[in-house]
Amino acid sequence: MSNSADAAPAAHARPPFIPGLELCGLFYEDAVRPIMERHFPGLAHGAGRLEAGSEVLGFDTPASMDHGWGLHVTLFVRRAEWTSELAVAVRRAMAEELPVAFRGFPTHFTQPWRVMTPTAERPIDHGVKLADAPRLLHGWLGADVLEGWPLGPEEWLAIPEQRLRSVVSGAVYRDDTGELALARERVRWYPHDVWLYLLAAQWLRIGQEELFMGRCGDVGDELGSRVVASRLVRELMRLCLLMERHYAPYTKWFGSAFARLSCAPRLTPALLGATGGGTWREREGHLCAAYEEVAHMHNALGITEPLAAECSPRAASRPYRSLEAGRFWRALRAAMPEGPLQRLAADQHAVIGNTSQWVDSTDALVPRWWEAHRGLYRQALVAPPSGVPS
Repeated sequence: MSNSADAAPAAHARPPFIPGLELCGLFYEDAVRPIMERHFPGLAHGAGRLEAGSEVLGFDTPASMDHGWGLHVTLFVRRAEWTSELAVAVRRAMAEELPVAFRGFPTHFTQPWRVMTPTAERPIDHGVKLADAPRLLHGWLGADVLEGWPLGPEEWLAIPEQRLRSVVSGAVYRDDTGELALARERVRWYPHDVWLYLLAAQWLRIGQEELFMGRCGDVGDELGSRVVASRLVRELMRLCLLMERHYAPYTKWFGSAFARLSCAPRLTPALLGATGGGTWREREGHLCAAYEEVAHMHNALGITEPLAAECSPRAASRPYRSLEAGRFWRALRAAMPEGPLQRLAADQHAVIGNTSQWVDSTDALVPRWWEAHRGLYRQALVAPPSGVPS
């Protein structure tokens, strides 16, 4: 055991911040692994941090330490070897033998918010649990990425991107069975046809509203104009995440994820301008600058024929500058391979994208809801809405 396994700090003390994924890796190697080797020698297992938490996404800061953050590690064994008796035995061994603090951080948590709390009493309520990879990943993603592969398009479209992102951005500290590496590789990014469908849906969302900002401003609705401009900025940011093949996290970390994209330095000034003050014509200029940059990004992908990337007035009766983003939906639809997604993409009223693109309620992205969404997607893929060519 390393010297970092020390006594619990005073209640008022707060050790210097260490990024959570790094801290949990040290915790596994120096504190958890030795206990596993003493009590369960030869047990093939994995260890990682793949589920909820800002640290799993790599966005944690010192402010994250107030709840839900800390010394958490999930141990994985093969499904055939997992038993409730083994899980209880692992939990008991950790509760009795883990240090009460590690590198100054308490290993004991109190409910309901899982707050790190100093204690000198045992057993401790720790953050180490035992699971089997297929069951845990199915519970987290609502789909079986190990024993039920490959996933159908309805499963890809139903899983919230936040959940996929946590699996691929979390950390694996040990993987004796290879199941964690396999699962992460399988969900690294969408299959090509799903990706094209999501890009088409995102361009269509922009095309449906790109004239509204100017129209609101034209009738003196300054607040409405700014709301639409902000919505369009969000849609452009999500489009960029899709183009650079990054799953979008939920709202709190959405801007932080965008800031890490390679296109962010070029686009951020225009996006900030579009959400700022000034006249609606000034916001229109900023939005057009962003549209044109993103159109060039699309052409650079080489997934459709090159499309004109310049904004222009749509019509004399409505002289608002736009990119006419629907052109990109049509080009992507034409580029999609034949199949149910291509047929679904043929009607603009069926191009709703995945759950993360059209569901704004946080509670609607928990498992019991998105499994119902999966059924809606399956029905649409089997029997496309009216007007879609069969």
